[in-house]
Amino acid sequence: MASYYEKVGASTVREVVDDFYAVALDDPDLKPYFEGVDLPRLKRHMVMLLCSVLGGPEVYEGQDLADAHRGMGITGEHYELVGDMVVTALRKHGADEEVVRHVATVLSQVRGAVVEQSAEAAR
Repeated sequence: MASYYEKVGASTVREVVDDFYAVALDDPDLKPYFEGVDLPRLKRHMVMLLCSVLGGPEVYEGQDLADAHRGMGITGEHYELVGDMVVTALRKHGADEEVVRHVATVLSQVRGAVVEQSAEAAR
């Protein structure tokens, strides 16, 4: 049985990441999170992370998700928005619903590492 990565393919993952960042950077609520960030480097990390989530051969070697997002004040609302953008990009590029459900499940599992509790409490 083919892995999710084999179903989607490396070039599609790159397209999904490019589409995601194009939409995220155009969103006035999300854009501030990316100010001063090395976007090409961030995209490479996102490609590796998504490939890893999909069962591909790429190994994510970036920071731990909690460490990478600590202090950013990411709210649950913004996290859900980002997740929706990723899912939309996957669907746009032909990912089947099994792949989309898998990615959505992983996003749900790592939510606590990304969403800042103090940001949630302030809402």
